[in-house]
Formats: sequence, C-alpha cells, structure tokens
Amino acid sequence: MLSIQEYQDYFLSHLKTYAVAQEPKHLYEPAEYILNLGGKRLRPVLTLMTTDIFNGHYKEALQAAMCVEVFHNFTLVHDDIMDAAPLRRGQETVHEKWDVNTGILSGDAMLIIAYRFLENYSAETFKSLFSIFNKTALEVCEGQQYDVDFETRNDVTIPEYLKMIEYKTAVLVGCAMKMGAIIAGASVNDQVRIYEFGKNLGIAFQLQDDYLDAFGDPETFGKQVGGDIIENKKTFLYLKALEYSKGSDRENLKTLFSSNPEDPSEKIKTVKQLFKTSGAAEETKKAIEDYSKKAYAVLNDLDISDAHKSVLKDFGDKLMNRTV
Repeated sequence: MLSIQEYQDYFLSHLKTYAVAQEPKHLYEPAEYILNLGGKRLRPVLTLMTTDIFNGHYKEALQAAMCVEVFHNFTLVHDDIMDAAPLRRGQETVHEKWDVNTGILSGDAMLIIAYRFLENYSAETFKSLFSIFNKTALEVCEGQQYDVDFETRNDVTIPEYLKMIEYKTAVLVGCAMKMGAIIAGASVNDQVRIYEFGKNLGIAFQLQDDYLDAFGDPETFGKQVGGDIIENKKTFLYLKALEYSKGSDRENLKTLFSSNPEDPSEKIKTVKQLFKTSGAAEETKKAIEDYSKKAYAVLNDLDISDAHKSVLKDFGDKLMNRTV
C-alpha cells in the first residue's frame, strides 16, 4: 500500500493531465478551473486506498476516483451559486468569475462527465458502481435541500440536522469507499461495512468542521473562523446550545442568530462563550468521538488484514485530529 500522500500525488498527477477544456470554452473552462482550485482530495484518495485494502490495485480505481472528484466539485459549483458565495478556496467562485448561467450549465456538464468515467468498467462492475453512485447523487441533492429549508426554519431538531449532514456530506465519503471495494471485488458484506465506515467517518468529519468553524485556529483553519455564526447557520453547536441554555442565555442566543451586525466580532465572541458555558462545545466534541467510534467498530467485521485495519484506523485518527 501507498501512503496517503502518495495516493494524493498519484491522483493529482493524473488530474493535471486530464484536460476538460474543449469547445465551447465557456462550458468547459469553468469545470477545469474549479477542479484545479485545490482541496484535500479526500474522496478520490479513499477510493484508491480502499481498492488496495481489499487487495485490488489502486490504478484500477482511478476512473471511479475521477468520477467522485468531478461530482464533488460539481456540487460545489451549484452550492456556491445557491449560497451566493464570492470565494471558494480563497479564489473567485465560478459564478463570480463567469456568471450564474455559466455556473449552472458548466455544473450540469460536470455531472454528466462524472458519469462518463464509469463507462470504463466491465458491465458487472459498472452496474454496481452506477447503482451506489445514483443513490448517493440523489441523497446529496436531498441533503442540500434540507440545508436550504433549515435557513428559514426555527424548529430544526438535532436528528434532522444529523440527517442533513449525513446526506449532504457523509454519504459521498461512504460511496467513495464502497466504489473502491466494488472494483477490488470485495464481498457484498464488506462493501456494506466499508460504506458504513466511510459514512460515520464523514459525519464525524462534518461535525468537526462545525466545531473548527467556531473554535479553530485562524492561522491554520483556512477560512474565516466564526463564518457559520456570522451566517446564522443552525449547526450542531447551535442546536445543542439552544437545547442546553436556559432563560436569558437562551433568548440571547436566539436573538444573536437573527442578527446581522456590520461588525460581527462581538457577536462571534458572545456566541462562542455561550457555546462553551452551555456545554454545547463539549457535547459536539463528544459527538465527533462517538461517530468516530461507530466507524472504527465496523473494522472488526471487515474481512481484511489487521495491517489494513490499522491503515483505516490511522487515517481516521489523522482526520479527526486535524486543525484545518
């Protein structure tokens, strides 16, 4: 097996040689632009790594890894339009650099391109890959709709929020790993188990992202700390703080999350303090740990070597100990 860095390097070297741009250029150039903006490349790396873990060869999974990465970036293009986001990874978003119509159409093309990568597999493998990818793609759309709906609701529950992040973020992590298992010819039971591993790790990852948004180090986090607070996003932290707070603290929190001050620094400071004093910060850290443990519990039942189980555990540990 390779190291995580080696999988990343292999995938990136291929991505650099893959030319999306063709005519009409305003359809394909935005796709190439978003694909080259950087990012952790977490999902394609997991596809490559999982193929190796189930005794396949990671190079056989390259087309599926490309499928996952192009699809993920398609969702970012459309999410940025819906959020009216000006920046993505520190650079102009596609709809800002071009325009909204270009962003919509280019995103549509990326979705179709993602599917086309699966055409490179045999009929039996293609059918299995196509099935999990279709299921996941629709769930990601459902998760995005839940997220949009939550913006105008004041009665969002924690189970609803967890379902939203499962669909919007975690299922694609599970899908990336299951695709690797399918390509390696793993048993159906192992395909299901590795999907559960990835899904639970994906939920923990998103909860940690929520936590780091409020309490991350501004020097390493890579985006503005407190962004979710500024945007009044009903994250796990906020919902737990609302659940645990009483009296004036609870009312203060609700008031703050309906405000949009020109200078949000005091709002961020006060909300973070309420997150801490209510116990929501600690409860979020506990939830991250709980979902990580759920993922690790699956490893016991996987039909892979102990060495490969350790690789997955180490990967999860590094992911959960990140500061960015």
